[in-house]
Amino acid sequence: MTKLFVLMPSFFSLALLAFSPLSLAQPHSIQLLASEPHVGRSLMLEGELFRREGEGPLPAIVLMHGCGGWQLAVRQGLRAHADYLREQGFVVLNLDSFGPRHYGGGKLCSNNPALYEALNYRTHDAFDAMRYLAGQDFVAADNIFLMGQSNGGAVAIRAAKRSAAQRYGQGEPAFRGVVAYYPWCGELGRSRVELGAPLLILAGGRDNWVPARECLGVRGEGAPLEVKVYPNAVHSFDLDLPPQSFAGKRIGGDPVATADSRTRMLRFLVGNLTPAQQLAYAARHGREVASN
Repeated sequence: MTKLFVLMPSFFSLALLAFSPLSLAQPHSIQLLASEPHVGRSLMLEGELFRREGEGPLPAIVLMHGCGGWQLAVRQGLRAHADYLREQGFVVLNLDSFGPRHYGGGKLCSNNPALYEALNYRTHDAFDAMRYLAGQDFVAADNIFLMGQSNGGAVAIRAAKRSAAQRYGQGEPAFRGVVAYYPWCGELGRSRVELGAPLLILAGGRDNWVPARECLGVRGEGAPLEVKVYPNAVHSFDLDLPPQSFAGKRIGGDPVATADSRTRMLRFLVGNLTPAQQLAYAARHGREVASN
């Protein structure tokens, strides 16, 4: 279990090393009520909503950060994913779980018990975000997906489990599909995992924070489980960061793996749309869609 908690102890420093400009997209700032505040009696989560004006109802996806929260490098990377997915016809909600709880800036990255505890309230956050999106008239409420990075990837795995909707939701269905970028795969279990939603895992073969080998050899039951390992990629491979080392752990961006992962993610999302949304997607983009 310990490997979950040592994701990025010096990740707060990454903001200083990012070298690309912020996304030019102008998302809408939103707030939504947390069903599991964890701190205090009431808490409003914050998020950025990316959408193409005047279109809908469209499929949607929630994005969840890693242990560092909305630090500059992470926020840039999530906004790049959001821009890409918005242009492909998805509504995107980039959710901040840690800032409103005053856990941002990498405060939890070396706090083992706090990171494990975060999996509980952050999975509630994921379903809270689903509920928010389902209430928007421009969202196809039966086509809401989830993607998470690192600690958010472990949250994504937990949210994909068969028991998650009942345990963490308030009557919502399972996510239509879930994508986990370089997650702690101990959350899967040793040999099998009962899934309520299709799950795609994207891992780095040279990641020595959360080794990809933990993601292999686990059988998904109830819904498909797919694992893609990029042999030369390290942790945070989808962030715009130069290769570097912190406490002996490798991190850094890999543009080739990032581009391929986005293509695979999009194929996974589109392949898991409902038939009606697949037809709508094909009409918007002028091509046929192969279902998963």
